[in-house]
Amino acid sequence: MHNEQEIREQICGIGRRMYGRRMVAANDGNISVRISEDVILCTPTGVSKGFMKPEQMCKIDLSGKVLEAVEGFGPSSEVKMHLRVYQKRPDIKAVVHAHPIFATSFAVMGRALDSPIMPEVIVNFGKIPLAPYGTPSTAEIPDAIEPYLAEYQAVLLEHHGALTWAGELEAAYMKMESVEFYAELLYRTTQLGGPRELDEEKLKRLYAVIGAQK
Repeated sequence: MHNEQEIREQICGIGRRMYGRRMVAANDGNISVRISEDVILCTPTGVSKGFMKPEQMCKIDLSGKVLEAVEGFGPSSEVKMHLRVYQKRPDIKAVVHAHPIFATSFAVMGRALDSPIMPEVIVNFGKIPLAPYGTPSTAEIPDAIEPYLAEYQAVLLEHHGALTWAGELEAAYMKMESVEFYAELLYRTTQLGGPRELDEEKLKRLYAVIGAQK
């Protein structure tokens, strides 16, 4: 179990990785980690994810009340969707929101990532649904993602970006990488004439293996 300072530093490290992979531009995106049952550390608004400092992290409770923040660097209004994940999934300890180029392109198109083209994607995600558009900074986005929280590990946000969640921060970030890889793969195979999807027999055998491992 990491202490709070280590978690702050880890959030900054993940932010640099997101920025370096062009998953966010300027001050886009946000990261949060549950550090106790009802206390969350989250990234500040108005700061590039590639240049954050540990002391800039905000501390809030599950209702969104600010418990600690550097003056001028409060939490983003988008933290509402993070809080909805934590409220509905007590097992989740980290949430990552980003605008990766290929995944966000599918989100802008209004298309879910649901083509069965790789066993790894099916094992890790099943599919990545598309949550309907919600007005930024309102409860519409948390309301839009809520139906997907129990069954999935990632969701595209229509006209917005992507959201991933997991039991720890590194895993939540890795899911974002995997979402973007899947989206890029679908895009590039479409340019080559369209992906060849796994047929029903192959999927049946794959689901049998997945079921045996649970």
